[in-house]
Amino acid sequence: MPRFIVTGNYTSSSMKAMVENPSDREAAAGAIVEAAGGTLESFYLTTGDSDFVIHVDINDVTSLLAGLIAVGASGSVSNLKTQRAFTSAEFEAMQRKAGQIAGAYKAPGS
Repeated sequence: MPRFIVTGNYTSSSMKAMVENPSDREAAAGAIVEAAGGTLESFYLTTGDSDFVIHVDINDVTSLLAGLIAVGASGSVSNLKTQRAFTSAEFEAMQRKAGQIAGAYKAPGS
């Protein structure tokens, strides 16, 4: 099943609400991912440019993006970014396939 990494930031109004009424944000993330047809594999709060990172397994990326649009529209998060993630085994298979098809490419000037 395809894997995606999603990062984002909480808005100041979300942070205010979390201070006033702490809640399980992993459960909230899991609910939206499940509603989109995926599985939340991990959820972490992070330092640096993003406040959180989640690892999602889902077959339909358009459903994942629809869920993220819904979350973004709520005004609770910003700066959402989604990346497809590949295992080492998948990358090794890509390298093998690249070797098989490399001869079809002709560099400029060749």
